[in-house]
Amino acid sequence: MINLFKFSAVSTALALMFSPSAFAQSGLLEEVVVTATKRAQTLQETPVAVTVTTADTIEKAQIQDLLDIQTVVPSLRISQLQNSRNASFIIRGFGNGSNNVGIEPSVGVFIDGVYRSRNSASISDLPRLERVEVLSGPQNTLFGKNASAGVVSVVTPTPSGESGGFISGSFGNRDAIVLKGLYEGAINENLSFDIAGTYNTREGFFENSVLDTELNERNRFGLRGQLYWTPNEDVRVRVLADYDEIDESCCGVVNLLSGPATGLINALGGQLVPNDPEAEFGFFDDAAVNEIENFGVSLQTDYDLDILGGVTATSILSYRTTDSFDDQDIDFSSADLTNGNTNDIDIRTLTSEFRLASTGDGAVGWLVGGFFFDETIDQDTSVLFGPAFRPFVDFAIQDGGLPSLAVLETISGLPVGSFFQNNSGVLDTSTLDNQSISVFGTIDVDITDALSLTFGANFTDDEKDFSIISNTTEVRANTIIPGVLPGALLGVPVPFVPLNAVVPTFAANTIDIPNAVEDGNTNDSDTTFTARLAWDISDNWNAYVSYATGFKATSVDLLRDSAPTAEDFAALSALGLADPNAVIGTRFAEPEDAEVYEIGFKGRFNRGSLNVAIFDQTLENFQSAIFVGTAFVLANAEQQSVTGAEIDFKYQPTDSFGFGINATLLDPIFDEFTQSAAGDLSGEQPAGIPEVALSVSAQYDFRIGDFDSYIRGDYQFEDEVQVVDNVSADIASREVGQLNLALGLRNDNGLSVTLWGRNVTDDAFLISAFPSVAQAGSFSGYRNEPRTYGVTIRKDY
Repeated sequence: MINLFKFSAVSTALALMFSPSAFAQSGLLEEVVVTATKRAQTLQETPVAVTVTTADTIEKAQIQDLLDIQTVVPSLRISQLQNSRNASFIIRGFGNGSNNVGIEPSVGVFIDGVYRSRNSASISDLPRLERVEVLSGPQNTLFGKNASAGVVSVVTPTPSGESGGFISGSFGNRDAIVLKGLYEGAINENLSFDIAGTYNTREGFFENSVLDTELNERNRFGLRGQLYWTPNEDVRVRVLADYDEIDESCCGVVNLLSGPATGLINALGGQLVPNDPEAEFGFFDDAAVNEIENFGVSLQTDYDLDILGGVTATSILSYRTTDSFDDQDIDFSSADLTNGNTNDIDIRTLTSEFRLASTGDGAVGWLVGGFFFDETIDQDTSVLFGPAFRPFVDFAIQDGGLPSLAVLETISGLPVGSFFQNNSGVLDTSTLDNQSISVFGTIDVDITDALSLTFGANFTDDEKDFSIISNTTEVRANTIIPGVLPGALLGVPVPFVPLNAVVPTFAANTIDIPNAVEDGNTNDSDTTFTARLAWDISDNWNAYVSYATGFKATSVDLLRDSAPTAEDFAALSALGLADPNAVIGTRFAEPEDAEVYEIGFKGRFNRGSLNVAIFDQTLENFQSAIFVGTAFVLANAEQQSVTGAEIDFKYQPTDSFGFGINATLLDPIFDEFTQSAAGDLSGEQPAGIPEVALSVSAQYDFRIGDFDSYIRGDYQFEDEVQVVDNVSADIASREVGQLNLALGLRNDNGLSVTLWGRNVTDDAFLISAFPSVAQAGSFSGYRNEPRTYGVTIRKDY
């Protein structure tokens, strides 16, 4: 139930704070041009559910990085979990792909038209933005590659050709320093350029009390440059290159509920902070390491052709690399249970898009194109046991009614101490080669001066080849010990209980792939459609009704949790290639298919605007990945659906005062999800999706001496919701109520000073939660960032 009192109190405070007065013109109602349909149109003219955050809003709301966009776009949620390379984008409650590099996101992220296949390549700081467009619902017709839940399109400006630029510095609490600079100029009248850099550092808000270090810090650096060439009025060429580094320690984990294993951890000399979801410190004996390097270059060419009544040909070529390494104390305590969990990942991505679009003024408009994608992923992972893991398992299995490890080793004919030796464990190597091609097109027909019909289609073919090779240094108990213990041991024949049924070993028996039964190949193809009827009611009001389908190809489990299905396991066993105690699971999740029906209307009136989209959206075979304590279980939800509405209202009662309300109302449900890691969830509300999400903004412009000034507030609200499907709401629920404030001054010489605070209410909530690693009955989670505040000084020249 919505906390109406809390929401009303903050809304009233904002209204009083920004009482109207007449001075300068507010920027809340500026006309915005978007490219959501790959054609330049104003936001009000575009018959698509799209929310736009402009450069003016980004600057005045002091949005520090891409993760902050969600505070002004309630349909969007971005979460950073486990480490700095994992950022998950969710729109209207649909999205995935953060913790497993084999799972491509359901939300496609594009920066200047270039698809970023993994979110570690899309969260870097950008020195200058023009706008961020969030397109809700499946967008496969025009964006092709895996956009079954929506698209986040980030647009940066081209060089102006004038000499100038800016330099800015932000200084905040926790010794935060953010430096940004850009210089642009012209080499000649047809060739302009810009070069920019960013530096972002900040102490972490989560303390590791064992090593006296901090987690959830910022330590980022980036360079970006571009050339813009216009040899004549018909040709435009844009070359972009960027490089950035991230070297951070992330992420701090809080204890939500201590189970029976907590006492065992304490007995082994370990510590943790029990039952405190708002804790800002913990006890971890290993340092978290997150190192990421991103590099990319792209070439976009636009060529206006005087054929077929006017055509623009567009080509976008790109090549990107992402190299990352991370290590983490995965037991999240000071007990020396593990000696790290490393992931070393290299990603190489090549994309090519070509399209032709009509530019004439006739009754028929069209666009056709193709998209090619080629990506290679190499991944090495490891989990190594620490010196305390053997006694931890020994105590646990005896408490579960099994003999001690020493007894099990003796009856197996092994020396005592063979199982769970220090620094033994699992080393996995995996690869993924993905090639995809899409052919797409749309046609717009003006039935009358006020009525138009759009039809679009996209055919996508996607092929993946993958391999997983496991190299273990562990003497595995569930390989050596037979399925039935000798009767002399317990007096009667007793079926053997595998050790990982009592305390998971992170090293359950696996079967490499490809093998004689599994070829490590998937090949999917599908055709998606869009149909839309748009009606220009008047010069200021229009409406549309649309139907669209979406498609996301097979996702592959590239983690050590990957295992053959029951059918494939039986075939492997018949060939003598499967150990009888190996686990059964999944190698991949089947493709997602999306469908949405939508009605929308958009309008501008005197001093205001209103955009509304009402939708019914269904996603079949949603690719769900849930962490269950030692593994991510990859499974398909047979059907998940949501009915809802998105409302974007802006009003400016005076020249100096304006406010906006952006709301998303959702009614989500798992229509059918029988094989989830949390059991049968059919008929249940999916976790993590609030029914009500609001963003309320208000801005008051005024003048102080030589300075144009403003004061702005943004309030983000989400009603209470269970955080994840397999952790009870009694243990992990979330309600969001964050207030961000900014006070800015700018003079005619380009000098500006902004005082800002984010989450000034110091609202504490959980971003995510999970069963604690190898600690049955315990639960852990990730909390949000506490209050931040500071000052930004900027000089434009």
